[in-house]
Amino acid sequence: MESFDLKRFAHIGDAVYEVFVREIVIFKTKSQNVMHKMTTSFVNAAFQAKMAELIYDNFLNEDEKDIFRRARNLNLTVNKRRNPEIHRHATAFEVLVGYFYLNDKKRLEALFELIKANIAG
Repeated sequence: MESFDLKRFAHIGDAVYEVFVREIVIFKTKSQNVMHKMTTSFVNAAFQAKMAELIYDNFLNEDEKDIFRRARNLNLTVNKRRNPEIHRHATAFEVLVGYFYLNDKKRLEALFELIKANIAG
C-alpha cells in the first residue's frame, strides 16, 4: 500500500467519520448551535487521536496495526501551533476509517460501535 493510497483513505475516512458523528448528534438535540458544538467536540484531532490509541491496543489486528503505523508516519503538513503527534494519530485514525469504509464495512461497523461507547451524553 503506497502513501498515496493512505492519503486517499484519510480523505474519505474524514468524511465518513464526520457523517457518523453527525448521525449521533442530530438525535441528541434540536439546537443547531449545540449540534455544532457536540460535533466539533468529537470531530477534532485530539478526540480522534484518543480513539486511535484506544483502537490500536484493543481492536486492531496485526495487518491493521501495520496500516496504522504507516499512516501515522505519512509526510504531512502540520500547523506549527498544533501537536504533530496528535495530528499523526488522528490522521492514522482517519486512514483506518477510510480503509474499513472501502474494504470491510463489517469492521467499520464494529469500530463505530466501539467509538459510540466513548461518545458520552
